[in-house]
Amino acid sequence: MASHYRQIDGKKYSAELLDIADALVAGKGDGRISAEDAGELFNKLAKDHKYTDLEKDTIAYIRENYNWTDAGDAALRFAVRSWAATRGAAE
Repeated sequence: MASHYRQIDGKKYSAELLDIADALVAGKGDGRISAEDAGELFNKLAKDHKYTDLEKDTIAYIRENYNWTDAGDAALRFAVRSWAATRGAAE
């Protein structure tokens, strides 16, 4: 059974979100995460209706360590910010 976590430099991240990001940049296009790709990543994030510290850290890691189009970065930041604002009020 695969781990739910991937440890990088001693810190745990969501293996599932990292696997999606890896697949999005591998072998197609220019190796950057586009707005469409950001939507796919966000859909996985929002699927369980939670935004945990692990997921926050993982999204931050992906934003800092993967190549993005400007539109892709903006799309993910907007989606996460909007969604997290509504989640905070509910939890």
